[in-house]
Amino acid sequence: MLERFDLEKTYQYLLIALAFLLPLTVSIANTIIAIICFLWLFSGDYKAKYNQIMSSKLMIASIVFYCLHVIGMLWTEDLQWGLHILHKMWYFLLLFPILFNIVQRKYIKYYINAFLLAIAFTEIISYLIWFEIISPLRHGSVNNPTPFMSHISYNPILAFAIYLVYHDIFFKINLTGLKFFLYSFFAVTMTINMFITGGRAGQVAYFLVLGILIFQFFKNQKIKSLFTVVLLIPVIFITAYQSSHIFHERVDLALNNIINYEIKRNTSIGLRITFNTNSWEVIKENPIIGVGTGDFPSQYKKINLMNTPQLRTTTNPHNMYTLITMQLGLIGLISMLSIFYYQIKLSFSASSRFIRDVGLTLPLVFLVLMFSDSYILGHFTTLMYVFFSAFLYKDFEEI
Repeated sequence: MLERFDLEKTYQYLLIALAFLLPLTVSIANTIIAIICFLWLFSGDYKAKYNQIMSSKLMIASIVFYCLHVIGMLWTEDLQWGLHILHKMWYFLLLFPILFNIVQRKYIKYYINAFLLAIAFTEIISYLIWFEIISPLRHGSVNNPTPFMSHISYNPILAFAIYLVYHDIFFKINLTGLKFFLYSFFAVTMTINMFITGGRAGQVAYFLVLGILIFQFFKNQKIKSLFTVVLLIPVIFITAYQSSHIFHERVDLALNNIINYEIKRNTSIGLRITFNTNSWEVIKENPIIGVGTGDFPSQYKKINLMNTPQLRTTTNPHNMYTLITMQLGLIGLISMLSIFYYQIKLSFSASSRFIRDVGLTLPLVFLVLMFSDSYILGHFTTLMYVFFSAFLYKDFEEI
C-alpha cells in the first residue's frame, strides 16, 4: 500500500495529466485512466470510499443508469453488441465515482488550466493545418482542420473551453491586464477556430454557451439579457456566415437537407431524421423497457427494411434520447435524465459562482448536444463530461 499522502499527490498529478491529454489522445488518456483506477481499486479505505460515493445522489444516479444497461442484457438477443455498449458506458459505473472520490478543491484550477492548455495546443495545430504550414494530421484537413479528433467531438469540446475562458474574462476579478489580454486573444482565436471547422453541433453549443453566459452576466436583468442575446448572436452568426466558407457551406447544406427531406433523404440530416422516425416506431412497440441493451442494430435493421429499404441501416440514431429509449425504454430515459437533474439541482446550491455557473452550463450543453448525436457514448466528449462533473458537483465553497 502507498502512504496516503503520496497516493493523494499521485492522484492529483495523474488527474492534471488526464485533463491535458483528454482532448489530444485516446490511448495515452486511457493509460492514465487505467493507472488511476488500478491505484484506487487496490489502495484500501473502501468503507470511506463507499460512504462518500453512496452519499451522493448524482453518483447513485450514474451507477443506476449503468446497472440498467446490465439488466437490459436479460432481454437482449444480440449479446455481443450489448457487451459493446456496456464497455462504452463503463465510465458511469466506475470512472465517474472514482474521479468524484479523488478530486480535490485546491487542484481544480490546475485541472482546468491543463485542459485549456491542451485546447490551445490543439488550436495552434488546427491553424497550422488551415494555413497549410503543416500537413493535415489524422482527422484534419485544410478545409476542416480538426487534428486529434473528428469535428463531431472537437467543436463541442471547443465550445465548452470557450465558455470557461469567457467566464474568467467576465467574472474573475483578479485578472491582471496581461492575463486579460491573453485570455481575450485566446477567446477570439478559439471563436474563429469554431467557424473554420465543420462541427455543426459544436457551433450550436457555442451560441448556447454565449447565451447562457450573457444571462449569467446580467443575472436577474432578464430584459437586458434577452436584448443582448437577440442583438449579439445574430451579429456573430452573420459575420461567421459571410466570412467562413465551411460554415456558410454547412449551414446551407443543413437547410437544404431539411427543406428537401421528402425528395432526398440520403443526406446527413435526412438520414438522421429517418433514423429517428424509424426508431420511434420500434419504441412505440416497446415503450417501458425497450428492446434491450444490445438490440438497437438488429431492430433498426428490421424497421429500416420495412420502411426505408433504399437507405442504409445504422447502429446509432445520432440522438442519445432515441438510443436510450429504444434500448431501455422510458425507464432508461428517466434514469439518464436523472443524472442531469441532479447536476442542475446541485449547481444551484453551490456557494462558488464559478461552480454554480459552470455546473449549470455543462448539463445544459449536453442536453442540447444529445439531440444531434450520442455525446455520452463517445470517448472524447464522454470523458470531458465525466471529468468535469467529478469536481463540479462536490460541495466546494470556492476555487
